[in-house]
Amino acid sequence: AVYNFTVESDEVKEGTDAYSAVTDLHIGDVIDLEGMMYWYNAPNAHINKVTVVKESVADIAKSEGTLTYEQFMAAKDDTPVVIEAYVQSYAYNSAYGNVNMFLADYDGAYYAYRAVCDDAKAATLSKGVKVRVTGYKGSWAGEVEVAEGCSFEVINGYYIAAATDVTDKLGSDDDLAAYINQLVAFKGLTVVASKAPDGSEVPFLYNWDGSGAAGSNSDLYFNVSYNGSVYNFTVESDEVPEGSAAYTAITSLSIGDEVDLEGFLYWYNSPNPHINKVTVK
Repeated sequence: AVYNFTVESDEVKEGTDAYSAVTDLHIGDVIDLEGMMYWYNAPNAHINKVTVVKESVADIAKSEGTLTYEQFMAAKDDTPVVIEAYVQSYAYNSAYGNVNMFLADYDGAYYAYRAVCDDAKAATLSKGVKVRVTGYKGSWAGEVEVAEGCSFEVINGYYIAAATDVTDKLGSDDDLAAYINQLVAFKGLTVVASKAPDGSEVPFLYNWDGSGAAGSNSDLYFNVSYNGSVYNFTVESDEVPEGSAAYTAITSLSIGDEVDLEGFLYWYNSPNPHINKVTVK
């Protein structure tokens, strides 16, 4: 059976994630929808969230010369690579003319480090859009990436990956490594104290050593416990700026709070999740 859905532009404006997702749909795409159940003689759902579960087969095929996720991960460092994937998060630095991007396709995830970018190219980026990235395979402190100086172009396609719950993988770097750069979730964690420079116990630190200050858009570091072990997580201020929901949530934490977290599984000698969503239970 066929059903008709609506995106009302006064509720979901042009340029928003849901509006852009619908304008980028292909016939044959498999999608999940959320919205308000309005009624106009019959159900007339007003959609405000669109998740592309899988694009139609014709549209997800890799272009000639493009690596699959498996081929990319198997490539040696300094090998020329071309990938096609979808932007999940990005941080543009206009002063340095580059952008860091967490990317995903239907098989895995990638990190493009300091891709060459200017204001005009940055304006073409948004969450979910598809990009072709050209550069060299690289790694640093365990992080796997398309190395600094890569280039990119936006191409047709749209996909936002759902978070994968990896809570039960905490404590095993080998198990977590399979999810590197993916959007992951950690659930039922307890906030434990960090040690401030003055020796006091605090729920988080501005910068890893507590050298930052409120109002300086510092990175945030905080500790959580799960099954008796303690883990350290990060909020990167260039990805999640001061004033955003996740940044504010961390600065409002108390020792002992129970939290669910989502973020990208970056790697720095060991798992170093970059958190972008915080739910205090």
